[in-house]
Amino acid sequence: MTAQTLLTARVSTYLRSLQASITGAVAELDGATFLTDPWQKPAGETLQGQGITQILEGGAVFERAGCGFSHVTGPKLPPSATQHRPELTGAPFEAMGVSLVFHPRNPYVPTVHMNVRMISAKAPDGREVCWFGGGMDLTPYYGFEEDAVHFHQTCQSALQPFGDDKYPRFKTWCDEYFFLKHRNEQRGVGGVFFDDFSELGLEPSLAMMQAVGNSFLTAYLPIVMRRKDMLYGERERAFQLYRRGRYVEFNLVWDRGTHFGLQSGGRSESILLSMPPLVSWAYQQVPAAGTPEAALYSDFLVRRDWV
Repeated sequence: MTAQTLLTARVSTYLRSLQASITGAVAELDGATFLTDPWQKPAGETLQGQGITQILEGGAVFERAGCGFSHVTGPKLPPSATQHRPELTGAPFEAMGVSLVFHPRNPYVPTVHMNVRMISAKAPDGREVCWFGGGMDLTPYYGFEEDAVHFHQTCQSALQPFGDDKYPRFKTWCDEYFFLKHRNEQRGVGGVFFDDFSELGLEPSLAMMQAVGNSFLTAYLPIVMRRKDMLYGERERAFQLYRRGRYVEFNLVWDRGTHFGLQSGGRSESILLSMPPLVSWAYQQVPAAGTPEAALYSDFLVRRDWV
């Protein structure tokens, strides 16, 4: 077996284990069961590979929680993957990752996203080029300082062994990435984000990706436990559905992961598992001053140092 084949097997095993541990913990918390849908790209299609989509719908805590593993190969990297690596335009590639988005039922529980991935490609000179990406970010509908601080402190702790610069650098990258340019608005309170990463060398870069994935449950589940039983009414539910519209806008208009999957001929049902089950839009809705809804915009949908 080649070194690349051994690496691929290691990363695939890790990612499958990560998916299983996360969905197992969430299913136990919710008291519901994830539908498990293994899939494989039909023979003859340009993109080859397989994956496992797991989704929980209509749970007591999560209205929709999707977590997908995919491992695909293709003859040519899509434009979304080569915008920072033009020398690899047209190169054959292999990509694998775990991606999740959890949409809670209670408006006081924030939506969360996490993704970790590895991409490798064969450069024109025959070299195998490999890099990692990932991160997690929190999108509240009603802001709580202690939740944002906890989430960011967990991200910081996960990255600390890989250098003091990593959390502040990836926190800024997250703020800049999860930004709705057409709204001039942050998607949420951020977290950490990195892409095209290999600067530490292969093994340390892989270890950093794993550290981010392994910290997800620690970052998110305590927040869910604090908020899931808070009382709410029609006003809070309506605001949650309205703000979910921003989530949809970002994922379809700006998200590189969504674009990568669609441009490379990926499985649309799995790529779009991040969509919420219910969402609404309203024309020029502006919350009244002094309300919790207004505080979301003024105090939380801004770039701040949370730790």
